[in-house]
Parts: sequence; C-alpha cells; structure tokens
Amino acid sequence: MLSLTIFLPLAAALVLSAWPRPPEALARWGWVAVSAAELGLVIALWTTYDGPGIDHETNEPWLPGAGSGYHIGVDGLSLPMLALTAAVFLACAAYSLGGQRDIRRFAALFMALETTCLGLFCALDLIVFFVFFDLSIVGMYFVIAGWGHGDAARSALKFFLYTFLGSLALLLGFIGLYAASDPHTFDMVELTRQTPLEGSGAVGALVLLALAIGLAVKTPTFPFHTWLPPAHTDAPAAGSAVLAAVLLKMGTYGFVRIAMPMLPGAWRDYALVFVVIGVVSALYGALVALAQTDFKRMIAYTSVNHMGYILLALGAAGLLADTDAEARSVAVSGALVQMVSHGLITGALFLLSGVLWDRGGTYAMDRYGGLAAHTPRFAALTAVAAFASLGLPGFSGFIAEFQIFAGSLGSAPAATALALLGVLVTAGLFLWALHRLFLGPVRHPNPGMADLRPAEAWSTAPLLAAALAIGIFPRLLLDTVDPAARTAVDLVAK
Repeated sequence: MLSLTIFLPLAAALVLSAWPRPPEALARWGWVAVSAAELGLVIALWTTYDGPGIDHETNEPWLPGAGSGYHIGVDGLSLPMLALTAAVFLACAAYSLGGQRDIRRFAALFMALETTCLGLFCALDLIVFFVFFDLSIVGMYFVIAGWGHGDAARSALKFFLYTFLGSLALLLGFIGLYAASDPHTFDMVELTRQTPLEGSGAVGALVLLALAIGLAVKTPTFPFHTWLPPAHTDAPAAGSAVLAAVLLKMGTYGFVRIAMPMLPGAWRDYALVFVVIGVVSALYGALVALAQTDFKRMIAYTSVNHMGYILLALGAAGLLADTDAEARSVAVSGALVQMVSHGLITGALFLLSGVLWDRGGTYAMDRYGGLAAHTPRFAALTAVAAFASLGLPGFSGFIAEFQIFAGSLGSAPAATALALLGVLVTAGLFLWALHRLFLGPVRHPNPGMADLRPAEAWSTAPLLAAALAIGIFPRLLLDTVDPAARTAVDLVAK
C-alpha cells in the first residue's frame, strides 16, 4: 500500500499529461479527487501502523552492485510528514478550483511533485532519498518559472542553482557514508546501525559538513537562505504553500533521519555550531521579516525564523547527549511538531497571500488598509493564521515552541534566551502586518475588494483547523512523534 500511496499521484499526472484536451472541470476535480484519495491512503497507513519501529516496509534490489535498493517504510518520524504533505497538496488542489491558467499542466506538475515529496519521506535508502530530493527541485523550478509572476524566471533559476548545489554537497556526504560502511551500502537502516564514521575524527566532520550544507540550503538556514524570499515572492500561491510547508521540511527531516543517527559522534562534537546557527537564523529571520513591506516576503522570512528553532532544538539534543535524556527527547519532539505546525500554518498564510495578489495585483501592505470592513472572512482567517504563527496558546505552534525551548534550556540557556526574543519580534511583525492590511483608512484604489471565495476558504480553513486541533489535543500528534524522538536521541547518545 505504501508504494501505491507514493506513485498514485504520478500515475494520475501521466494520464492527465497524455490526454490532449481534457475538459477543464475534469482536470480540476480530478486533481482534487486524487489528492483526497492520497490523504485517505495516508490516514489508512497511520491507522494500521504497528510502531514504534519501521512498518509498511518494502525492500527490493534496485542497484545491488552499488549497495542500493528500493527500500521504503514509515515510522513515527515519517508518518506526520506524509500526512502534512497530503493535506497541503489537497489544500492546493482545492485552492486552484477558484481559477488557474493551463490547469491540465499545472495539476499534472503538482501531482508529480507530490510523488517526489511522499517518496522522500518514505525513503530508507540514501540513493532513493537523493533521487526524490533532486526531482522535487526540478518540479518546483517549473512551478515557479511557468506560473509565477514578477521576475519569475530569475527567481526560479536562483532557486534551482542554489538547491541543486546543495544537493551535490548532500551526494558527497552520502558517498562518504557509503565508502566508510562495511559492507558498502546506501541502506539507511544499516548505516544507522553501523554508524561507520564513529570515532573517525576529521573524516566524520567533513562528511557531516557536506550533509549539513546540503540540508541547510534546503531548510534554509542563515546564510544559505537567500534563494528563499524571491522564490516565494514570485511563485504562485499554491507553489509557495508547497515550497514552505513541504519542501523546506526535507532539510530538517534529513537532519533527524540522516545526519544525527548516522553521525552521532560528529553531531555531538559540533552540536554547539548547530545551536548557534539556529539562534542566528531565528533572530535574523524575525528581524528581517519585521522590516518588510511586502506581505508575502515577510512570511518567507518568518520561515527562516521558524526553521531556526528546529535547528536550535536538534543542536541542543546533541549538547545534552551525556545528561538529561528526557530533555533531549522533549527538544527533538518539539522540533518534529514544529515541522508539522509550520507546514500547516505557513501553507495557509501563503494561500491567503494569493488572495491579495488576485484582488490587488500586489503584496505591498501599504497599498491596502481597512480591508476588514469589506473582506471580513479574509481578515478573520488571516488573523487566525497570524496568531497561530506567532505561537499563541491553543495552536500547534505553541506546543512546538514550548517543547523546543523547554528541552533546549538545560544545555543552552543563553542561546535559548536569545531565541525567545524571536518570538517577541514575530508577534510584533504579525500584529503590525494585520494593522496595515485590515485596519485604518482604505488605501487601495478598489475599496470594494471581494471577500474569500469558497475555494479559497475551503483550502485554508482546514489547515488552520488542524493546527488548532493539535494545539488543543497535542496527543493526536505526540503519541506518534514522541517514540520517534526518543529513538533519535538514543541514537545520538550511543
């Protein structure tokens, strides 16, 4: 069933691409139907999951001479990412019901992109992981270049070159792990068991550096983030939602799935470096977002801020490797919850930012004002998303950030205190953005802007409802995530 879950969207994309002129309504609703089926399949995988280890596993020879196989499976780390991926792609399909040019190619491209995302989060072989990692870059390049606005071609090229360069560094790290293993293998389960570079000193550090650069570019963290704002600003709303909610998590997921368990000694030795990078990213992202006048660009920089919290938690887990196991588990669990929370909330924010572009042709906040009087549904959902993003209690962001800071405080008190300032700045920037967009005098030349259409409301509201459900009933997620977090910290401590 797992292979069906991964490749069903790709099969649908090939059918849609081969159909010369399908009815537009069929292309739109077919995309929604496939995305809904995907979410159903992921729910079935979750409900039949027999944890806490790997389940729904397939391991078939693929490149036996190179020690690589078609090895896939799910556990408490990958299941939440699969659910996030399916939910966000379904939201994008529903959002596009409101109108999208060249819907046949657009839907086919998104369904193919969904396969790359699902495949990466299920991969248990480094080459399989790398193939899906690189194909996701290609898919998003065409989304930005083909359906973006502004300087879309330049932004797409910058995105591709930056992230492809990161993937080459990642490949070097994978080759280093392969060369050090005995017998040589790319199997992630076997490499986690062997930890082939444990005690290797400089060699392990170099392999960790290669992995860290590749994953940091994808995350992205400071200073590898410069591709992110233009890519987000010029991408279509659905493209920005997928890029922020799903593709960025490939980097943070890689840290937990690959870097930490396969290089535990090097991770402990350089944990402080990751803590510092996480804190710098959190503060830099928040402060630069505060200075933005472009709503979509502001949301892009808050992603740098939120990804910084994840790296802080993972680094702190390495610093705590010889002390408090419970604190380490709480920090990593918070990082995993943050991946899901950020995906839901920021995905909704980017879809809502598309409403501004659709109605006014600009994301400049100073061009609007007083929108709440004419677009109450748009104002309400944007306010909910903004408060959820700044970590208001009752939403998933609060659960994630509370765990991150509580788990990191023991090993890195000064760094955690500095990172907390990012929460304060984030609260200020979202409140200031809401004021400029929805309150005060009307500044837009078309004061009678239309409120949210049904497709726009039904695509964003469920994402925010899921963030609210996790915030009120966190065990919905923590019962699956906590065992995976404990396993991760146990591997780092060994």
